Amino acid sequence: MSKLLGYLAAVVILAGSGMLAVYLVSLAPEPERREQPPRIPFVQSARVVAGVGAIPVYGAGTVRPSAEIDITAQVSGRIDWVNPSFHSGGRVKAGEAIFRIEQADYLYRLREAEADLEERKVALLEAQEQAAVARTEYEQYSGRKLESGATVNEAGPLALREPQLKAAQAALKREQAQVAEAKLALSRTRVKAPFDGYVREESVDIGQFLTVGQAVGRLFAANAVEVVVPLSDANTALIPGLWELQAGATRRVDARVTARYADARYVWDGYVDRAEVSLDKQTRTIDVIVRVPEPFSAGTMVDGAGHRDHFPPLLVGKFVEAEIRGLAPESYYRVPRLALQPGNEIWVIREDQRISIVPVHVLQRGDDEIFVTGALANDQAVVIGGIQFATEGMVVRSLDAAEQ
Repeated sequence: MSKLLGYLAAVVILAGSGMLAVYLVSLAPEPERREQPPRIPFVQSARVVAGVGAIPVYGAGTVRPSAEIDITAQVSGRIDWVNPSFHSGGRVKAGEAIFRIEQADYLYRLREAEADLEERKVALLEAQEQAAVARTEYEQYSGRKLESGATVNEAGPLALREPQLKAAQAALKREQAQVAEAKLALSRTRVKAPFDGYVREESVDIGQFLTVGQAVGRLFAANAVEVVVPLSDANTALIPGLWELQAGATRRVDARVTARYADARYVWDGYVDRAEVSLDKQTRTIDVIVRVPEPFSAGTMVDGAGHRDHFPPLLVGKFVEAEIRGLAPESYYRVPRLALQPGNEIWVIREDQRISIVPVHVLQRGDDEIFVTGALANDQAVVIGGIQFATEGMVVRSLDAAEQ
């Protein structure tokens, strides 16, 4: 009996608790209902800019000398003097003596040749006098013969001493050549710089004996350097009149070269000098030669934290960036590089915040922007990030729309 009363009490307690809970829940305020915002993707956008002027052609290459030669001896002998500037990194001017070979032997040879020449001059005078005497004697002899009515035979060359005279003249010319050769050899004892240049390397000193043709250093021109810029055929097609350019001609295509030193970038003006007429075997690119005059003068700092009172030269062997002034189409657009999608497409954001997929033709690719033609408009918004794919007519929210 007691167990039954216990079960009944438990049931009553549970039922009361449940009724109390229902009552309390009924008294609670009903939660506010809110509609979920539409799930429209948010994209990052940028603006299209209508292009004006020439399209730059970008490339890179290594600086090399425009001219470089080996310094060699043309005569043999012992060195008795060396120019103090003829050391690695030194600069010499055109016509300046680099080193000198002992001249004593070559002076003796010149004096000997000059003495022989004087002897030949005397011998020629004797031959001329003898020939004149022979001619006079023949004319007197033939005159007496004619007066007596006899027949006169024509005198032979030997009788008139013509071969002897020609031999004397030839001997004189030979001795004149010997003197000229001796003077040339003497002048070659002083080795001179053929152009203004810098010494890349040298291996010569006083007392050293040189033989003909022995190289003692390398010299490269200081008036200009060249940068070999490998470009694709699509990029070379943007350079106006590239294949009509001739080295050293007045017609030029402007270019500039940028190099980094420490924390700053410096620029030098140059021009496209020519292009190689064969493809690189490995890269299948075309080498365009950019020439930079006065490379060892100070470059112009364009950005960075370089010293305002110290500007470096454009050193040989430096890896540099090149920017060539290309063609100037009538109509093209500059677009951020991030806007270019696979398949050369650009996702344009229309005024109704829907996407249009526009195919474009890429003229040039820069580090931060591309140059294209296509169905675009100036100041048009394009997607540069935020979504991985898009469909025609897809609704998006852009940064510009969020600010409005």
